[in-house]
Amino acid sequence: MHTLRSFFQKKKRVFLFAAFSFLAAATLCAQGIRKPVWAGLFYPKDPKALSDQIDYFLKNTGGASKITGEIKALIAPHAGYVYSGQVAAEAYRSVQGKPVDTVIILSPCHRYGFYGASIYIKGGYETPLGVVKIDEQLALELSDKTGFQYVAAAHREEHAVEVQIPFIQKTLPEAKIVPVIMGIPSQKTIKRLAKALASVTSGKNVLILASTDLSHFLPKALANETDNRTISLIKSFQADQLIKKLERRENIMCGGAPVVTILLFAKTQKKPKIKLLSYADSSDHTGSSARVVGYMAAALITENHIQPFSLSRDEKDELLRMARVSVSQFLKEQKVPVFNPVNVILLTKKGAFVTLKKDGRLRGCIGFIEPIRPLYQTVVQAALYAAFQDKRFPPVTAQELNSLEIEISVLSPLEKIHDPEKINVGRHGLYLSKNGRSGLLLSQVAVDNGWSREMFLRQVCRKAGLPVNAWEADSEIFIFEAVVFH
Repeated sequence: MHTLRSFFQKKKRVFLFAAFSFLAAATLCAQGIRKPVWAGLFYPKDPKALSDQIDYFLKNTGGASKITGEIKALIAPHAGYVYSGQVAAEAYRSVQGKPVDTVIILSPCHRYGFYGASIYIKGGYETPLGVVKIDEQLALELSDKTGFQYVAAAHREEHAVEVQIPFIQKTLPEAKIVPVIMGIPSQKTIKRLAKALASVTSGKNVLILASTDLSHFLPKALANETDNRTISLIKSFQADQLIKKLERRENIMCGGAPVVTILLFAKTQKKPKIKLLSYADSSDHTGSSARVVGYMAAALITENHIQPFSLSRDEKDELLRMARVSVSQFLKEQKVPVFNPVNVILLTKKGAFVTLKKDGRLRGCIGFIEPIRPLYQTVVQAALYAAFQDKRFPPVTAQELNSLEIEISVLSPLEKIHDPEKINVGRHGLYLSKNGRSGLLLSQVAVDNGWSREMFLRQVCRKAGLPVNAWEADSEIFIFEAVVFH
């Protein structure tokens, strides 16, 4: 045990902030919750039967094959689960449990003819396993970048998105989605969407999914030969050849536009490669070789990419428990507990902030921006400071303990910038230093207050005790990101 005084002796730079809940940007007209259309037809309607079937598929994959690099996109089939579910599972198994915040689903349109693409901007998609929310901010960004909006008829009966959702719910349960249905294949639409995807996904934990089957209703030998040629073109990034085949309506794949979009997106990534994870056709289920449909699972992988820092739910819960126990034990014994983390990642040196709230209102917030201690120690120290050393509030009392809400923000390293245009409001926090004064604001503050980039800069100057235009000259400006949880 250590006394609080000795625990606070090694002070580093401490910054206070008011943490606010994230508010989504204003969206276009609401789409609401899209109800399942194909449950009981393409996949089981009963929740337990559906969950068990996907578990069975995942259990019988080849396992998560050793993939070096980051999986940026997947290709997965969208036929009935009895036909293509096992192939789809090979794709989803490769990302199961990964730190993915959002899955952008690129789908063909089977039942409504239109040009361009339709983006589902607000609401969610429902399956027997529940509702997956739309990432409304990302959907809006994509809509703004492309000019594509929402076409109700495109989503109304489309199965190529719907059948992917249960797999996402099982393998990436915390992820949101952005469904994008692409109309009649055209080079213009594909290139516009690929360019926008590169822009809106940069620096984010986003997975892109192309939903497609391969050749349709050819004799097995011809189908396999045709599919092998298509797969070869995909693996060698022959986007132009594939586009020409699609525009000629060749029978190679129904989701060709989503696949080619991924190939063009790949050109913006570092050392991309396509890894084939599985191939099969419908004869494996029907036993007939007369007319088959081909299915593939593949991953777009980028090499030499450092994975962004992330925490599992168990790791987050352990940090939250440490923060609460620290405050509670100090109140009872005036001593700081010593912890032995269960999760090794908590030994990583990281900066972090701890925010205390009571009845939704700020009750204390202090943190450390520099990664000078193991994360768990930083959180414990920040929790005690927030509870007992935040000069804006009286020390926390024992009577308040049960009503305290604890939020933790784990910070990325600071990145010094010279061009304020690099600041992405909603993604970046700001740290500004000038003439011995400094101030810090987290990204949540800008979003909650609806600040523009310039207003964000003016407010961080104010936080530092500087004139609001101090950022315009001779200031050091840094950006950072945070993993925020409660």
